[in-house]
Amino acid sequence: MSLYRTYTDEALLPLLQDSDETAFNEIYHRYCKLLFAVAANKLNSLADAEEIVQDVFADLWKRRLEITIERSLKSFLAAAVKFQVYSVMARHHRQRARMAGFEPDSMSISPVEEQYNLKVLQEQLYHSTAGLPERCRLVYQLSREDGLSNKEIAAAMAISEKTVENQMTKALRHLRAVFRFLFSFF
Repeated sequence: MSLYRTYTDEALLPLLQDSDETAFNEIYHRYCKLLFAVAANKLNSLADAEEIVQDVFADLWKRRLEITIERSLKSFLAAAVKFQVYSVMARHHRQRARMAGFEPDSMSISPVEEQYNLKVLQEQLYHSTAGLPERCRLVYQLSREDGLSNKEIAAAMAISEKTVENQMTKALRHLRAVFRFLFSFF
């Protein structure tokens, strides 16, 4: 029986940070089954659950010198496993969506295309706001571009706050319709 089994987590952490492999092994044996159960409970794949647990412990060893654990080691490891589980679930969801044809392959869009698409959207927004009635456009610009509150806009334009709200509603309704139409092409 190893003496390390009698150590608390708080006593094992400094040993781990001193690269004590026996302390690491004790932490691993102390928590691997629990972490596996947490991962397996969330996933449909025991292989994925096992891989997650191995990755968490490999990361713990790699980052042992820089990790600071504020609460308990158990909750730190459980949070790491949950984060990995959610990452795997998201990856599986994206794969299923891609296979079903709902999501374009993220690798197919280059940064240049992303910048171009952003430029097109910005131009469309500019042209859409330019097409608004003058008062409506001015209220929108003061609100969204200059960051003024409804009260400040009302004071600056000498109109009521209710009028500002109505004009913003009108502008946003118009922009939603334009962008809904535009996004239907994407």
